[in-house]
Amino acid sequence: MAVTMADITKLRKMTGAGMMDCKNALTEAEGDFDKAMKIIREKGQAVAAKRSDREASEGCVLVKVENDFGAIIALKCETDFVAQNADFVKLTQDILDAAVANKCKTLEEVLALPMGDATVAQAVTDRSGITGEKMELDGYMVLEGATISAYNHMNRNGLCTMVAFNKNVDEQLAKQVAMQVAAMNPIAVDEDGVSEEVKQKEIEVAIEKTKVEQVQKAVEAALKKANINPAHVDSEDHMESNMAKGWITAEDVAKAKEIIATVSAEKAANMPEQMIQNIAKGRLAKFLKEVCLLNQEDIMDAKKTVREVLKEADPELKVVDFKRFTLRAE
Repeated sequence: MAVTMADITKLRKMTGAGMMDCKNALTEAEGDFDKAMKIIREKGQAVAAKRSDREASEGCVLVKVENDFGAIIALKCETDFVAQNADFVKLTQDILDAAVANKCKTLEEVLALPMGDATVAQAVTDRSGITGEKMELDGYMVLEGATISAYNHMNRNGLCTMVAFNKNVDEQLAKQVAMQVAAMNPIAVDEDGVSEEVKQKEIEVAIEKTKVEQVQKAVEAALKKANINPAHVDSEDHMESNMAKGWITAEDVAKAKEIIATVSAEKAANMPEQMIQNIAKGRLAKFLKEVCLLNQEDIMDAKKTVREVLKEADPELKVVDFKRFTLRAE
């Protein structure tokens, strides 16, 4: 039977598939809409299986808050071209709307939600068949609280944040804190939110870094005392190239190697432990200032911390929690 434009348009509205895909499906199904929808769906499943090993690094990240519940979700795809497509963005928004309306706590709950004549999971697979790209839901995060502020960075659907407060807060201040989370990428509200495992790892890294620096300082001082430029002998490659340029002699290189080996061993064996610990603790404090939201310099006033800004606005105001998701590697 002949496929009419009205039939194609109807199937397209039902599935979101392209005109040619709808025409071909209806032709194959001999005008049967249920069979045509099945054909389109099977195509989506085939595309999803075929491209399962591809990387979906682009996509659309959206955030929504409704009353005391907020959520962030990311629908990923392979190219920015598809990510910017209005139908793709709408699908992401529809999924987020359903997730918030049902107060889903996990991604598994979201995927199982009904959508159209199937589920959210099937809707994503169907869209994969339409675009020919791998697609997957990711980054589902939720927050609950008395007041939640949401922020979509520059409205570009690539980075979203949410911040929950313990009480009502000025809208502009709440947005400012959500922007702070977007810009400065904290890992915790305050020091108590940073695990002991992370703190211990930072101390260990700081101790090792400090020891390396102390050895390097001692070696550089000894080289300078021997009238050898440390920059000329800081690696085997530099030694070779600088000898070729006539900047140092073979004797200088031999002497430098002896100094480096001797001084490094002596300094490593006689490291002032208390000084190393003190420097490492200082580095941990600096790390906690950088990664704890309340300790960070406020992006609107570098003379104040976020904690001080909140206290000035309301001594009882507190950040309960925050969430942040971005498609970009940082």
